Amino acid sequence: MRLDHEFVVPRPVDEAWAVLTDIERIAPCMPGAKLTGVEGDDYHGTVKVKVGPVVAQYAGVARFRERDAERHRAVLEASGKQSGGPGRASAVVTADLAGDGDGTRVTVVTDLTVAGPLAQFGRGAIAQVSGKLLDQFVAQLREKVLASSTPAGAAPAAGTPAGAAPAAGPSAAAPAGTAPAGTAPAGTAPAGAPAGAAAEAASAPGAAAAGGPAPDTGRAPTTSPRPASRLRSTCCGRRPHRC
Repeated sequence: MRLDHEFVVPRPVDEAWAVLTDIERIAPCMPGAKLTGVEGDDYHGTVKVKVGPVVAQYAGVARFRERDAERHRAVLEASGKQSGGPGRASAVVTADLAGDGDGTRVTVVTDLTVAGPLAQFGRGAIAQVSGKLLDQFVAQLREKVLASSTPAGAAPAAGTPAGAAPAAGPSAAAPAGTAPAGTAPAGTAPAGAPAGAAAEAASAPGAAAAGGPAPDTGRAPTTSPRPASRLRSTCCGRRPHRC
């Protein structure tokens, strides 16, 4: 079956050509594909494809049949066998690149042959899946490959404005003679303490202000001793004294 797709690469044609013909560089961008080795002009790898409820994984090899840098035309042929199954697949992919404004338009024609579980699906289902895979490939290509070749001098990512003053930290010194924040004057109950704490502090022994009333201890006052003159007035006047 024949599958036709096209997409645009936001790079000049010569730069796009150099990227798209570098298999080792772009292989990680293809969903489900993995490059396992390179031997001369042969690229060995695996690819996993899901069509409907069927998932098939293939292991195979790909190589360039044609690579014309002047015409910006490349032809890649690939073939593989289903891992653990009877399926087989082969494809001839032809890509033509042409300038499109500041970018490059890529036209891809694929002649695909499938045998095994995936053969039960018609061209419509396979074309839909391949179209989605190609869209994902282009998105990954822009994010992982083309983004890394962004010209120097591009605007940096949004962050802290240049020259912005740093926020004052806890190390900022307090004015001379000023008590540190949160320090209460001596003898003052800490801020946020319960209301009863101040009353308890005031009623503690020794907490009365100088010259203030003495605290009420709840005991009767002690009787003062009699004056000495009253003791003499009761003397019997005899010697020896019998009083």
